[in-house]
Amino acid sequence: MNEAAAALPADDAVAETDWQRLHPATLLLAIVKLGPRSVNFLPALAAIGIAGKWIYVVPALGLFLLLSLVFAWLAWLRFRFAVGADEIVIESGVLARQHRTIPFDRIQDVSIEQGLVARALGIATVGFETGAGGGKKDDARLDAIGLGAAQALRATIRAHRGTAVPVIATGAGGGAEAAAPATEDRLLFAMSPKRLLVAGLFNFSLAALAVVGAAMQLFDNVLPFDFNIFNPLDWIDIAEQYGLDQWVVAHRWVAGVGAAISLLFIGFASGIAMTFLANWDFRLTREPRALRRTRGLTTRTDVALPVRRVQAAIIVTGWLRRRFGWHELRLQSLASDGEKEKDHQVVPFGRLGEIDAVLAEIGIARPGADRPWAHSHRIVALGGFVGAGIAALGSVIALAVGQPTGWIPLAIAPLIAAGAWISAHFHGWAEVGEMVAIRSGWIKPKTTLLPFASVQSVDLATDFILRPLGLATLRFGVPGGSALGSHEIPAIPLDIAKALRARILGERGAA
Repeated sequence: MNEAAAALPADDAVAETDWQRLHPATLLLAIVKLGPRSVNFLPALAAIGIAGKWIYVVPALGLFLLLSLVFAWLAWLRFRFAVGADEIVIESGVLARQHRTIPFDRIQDVSIEQGLVARALGIATVGFETGAGGGKKDDARLDAIGLGAAQALRATIRAHRGTAVPVIATGAGGGAEAAAPATEDRLLFAMSPKRLLVAGLFNFSLAALAVVGAAMQLFDNVLPFDFNIFNPLDWIDIAEQYGLDQWVVAHRWVAGVGAAISLLFIGFASGIAMTFLANWDFRLTREPRALRRTRGLTTRTDVALPVRRVQAAIIVTGWLRRRFGWHELRLQSLASDGEKEKDHQVVPFGRLGEIDAVLAEIGIARPGADRPWAHSHRIVALGGFVGAGIAALGSVIALAVGQPTGWIPLAIAPLIAAGAWISAHFHGWAEVGEMVAIRSGWIKPKTTLLPFASVQSVDLATDFILRPLGLATLRFGVPGGSALGSHEIPAIPLDIAKALRARILGERGAA
């Protein structure tokens, strides 16, 4: 790691009076976490039961919970930290002690996160990112300190990296004696409850239906009856038992409409619920050196995106969303949100004007409406045609062996081919100053804005299909990685690809 770390005695580095402990509510959080952790102990309990020693199951579970609580108490007792004038020192470990010193200058981001229980207790988890965590979300963290203390600590580190201000004293109980940000933050984007509701309607999801179906499958052997609410035959059987079979047969279209309405209701309700949970009170603010995003209903997250670490901007939308003028903005950055979210979602659901305001803060601009786009060769649709051909061939084989459902792939094959041909028209690119814009997709359009300065490598690839046509594909190596795939311009003339690569690498050399 880049931060200075040394196994020095605690008294040599920090005065004993400067050490602080985590909030005592850490122990309560440990109790809450025992529920999910107990699942890992179930195989051992099952083995005890299979061996016929049922009398030991409850004592074994009790011993496991007791030892877990004792270890959590020891971990809390042995964890301490100190905030100095220009560094934070953390000591941890029950059996093996670790002493870590992190200079403020090495800290690139201080994230604050609150779960549902933590919000009720007024505490938060603070994570420190130095860029040397080997892909981890945080290089160091304080699991539970007062929310006021967490905000004061973040302000101290930010002020130290900006203009010098007095150090802010923080206490484990959440008190903050002083907090003086360098400059006032500016609100760039926010989502009202009305905006969240509209976004949820476009976020149609059948996740709830899948959960209910999986639960019924899981407890199928436990229930005293054999009935599946998603199986129409079970409903018909019940109707026959009560003499309603003729009515059901005569009005099956009513059942079909009712099922469709139920699916739509579940889908829209799930989408709205997930949108409210993830993006409640969404706020994006501009700080002196970063964009800060706060959001979440049950789990409140507070993360910063240093402007200098932004590598690319990605604008995504949907076929229907685009018709109504709604888009999403993600920023690819060296400071990722961890494995769950590689790109920072800074505008989940907004208009292009709102997105342009955020892009202006990081020095990136969308191509104008009058900007001409160069298009990839239609050979990019070849993959879709091959897939359609394989589906048609499989359909013919299925029909030949007497499978009556074999006609389904045959009917879908033309749709696959047509979709690939139409999608090929949307593969395009444009060079805008010292930036290249790449767009693709029909059902889910995506536009990537890639500054030359962010490109670490440019690979020119060709194969036995592209080479005879004089075409090549440019693939751009950009640090940070993107959850939306790699950045490339497929199937463009070879001479144009070489010239563009030379200009990008030339700008990199000049920089």
